[in-house]
Amino acid sequence: MTSLFDSYQLGNLRLPNRVVMAPMTRARATADGIPSPLAATYYAQRATAGLIVSEGVQPSLRGQSNPNTPGLHTDEQVAAWRPVTAAVHANGGRIFAQLMHAGRVAHPETVGHHPVAPSEIALKAELFTGPKGLLPAPVPRALSTEEVKGEVQVFVDAARRAIDAGFDGIELHGANGYLIQQFLSSNANQRTDAYGGSVTGRIRFAVEVAEATADAIGADRVGIRLSPGGQVWEMAEDDVPQLYGALLDALAPLGLAYVHTLVTADDDLLIALRKAWPGAFIVNPGGQIGPVPTDQALGERWLAQGADLIGYGRAYLANPDLVERLRTGLPLRDTPDKDTWYSGGDTGYVDYPSYQH
Repeated sequence: MTSLFDSYQLGNLRLPNRVVMAPMTRARATADGIPSPLAATYYAQRATAGLIVSEGVQPSLRGQSNPNTPGLHTDEQVAAWRPVTAAVHANGGRIFAQLMHAGRVAHPETVGHHPVAPSEIALKAELFTGPKGLLPAPVPRALSTEEVKGEVQVFVDAARRAIDAGFDGIELHGANGYLIQQFLSSNANQRTDAYGGSVTGRIRFAVEVAEATADAIGADRVGIRLSPGGQVWEMAEDDVPQLYGALLDALAPLGLAYVHTLVTADDDLLIALRKAWPGAFIVNPGGQIGPVPTDQALGERWLAQGADLIGYGRAYLANPDLVERLRTGLPLRDTPDKDTWYSGGDTGYVDYPSYQH
């Protein structure tokens, strides 16, 4: 039976175990999207993961969602990421950058630009903007057909910068209500051109982004994260099995590194998607991590269902040595106070030690 601690060949990377550190926003970058020097310590502390997927990184200023999140669209940002990736590699780890374009989940007070989206449909929500606090989400501007192609190029440019910054690859954030899922959605996407309407139209943007980034940096360096049927940021997908079946069918010939899915649909659908996908399949069960036996049992249950790798998120916040704790049955430290999740400084970020025997 496959174990969390078995090695795995992911493209050109030999992973020492099947544990993936899932992407988590930490909001410790500068206002200019420069990652904090502490990020090198934070990720290096967690380098025993089979694979680290970074926090969401905006591929352009217009793609930024939250204040103080890092980017990959300037030379200064690339230079600041290099010590981070070098520290992970020096500790024996592997790290992909998650490219996250906010689309309509953005506010001019945060980025200085009006948000863009598939259609002019606003969130019925408030967005955190920094000093001005929570403000109502604006009506986004709908991208023209030509502008959609320009946003594909935004991902390509950021993917190239990620490799220049020393990342082993990139993950396209196609989940949780951000731009790629907005195109997949049947409520946020009301387009009548080739990027809307039918399932074929709604998957087109995701497929073009994946194809273009794979062409730019190599397919084995590109993964994609999905949340089939997920409702974060008011997403609605009326035809989830058909939509995601068609998406995986269109992505399969590209030879991507992996598909990374959240458990936002029932097991039967996720297992069907696993069977339909010819490459590596990561399952991120999500939610608050429970006691160690439940953690390991949950991960290995998904391995038994056909997953190749298992993503863990919040457990990594306070347990930089999560793999060793799971391997040896050591207790997990409780998830820290939410006040430290997105605050600056080292508190709740790099001040959690490994287990002291």
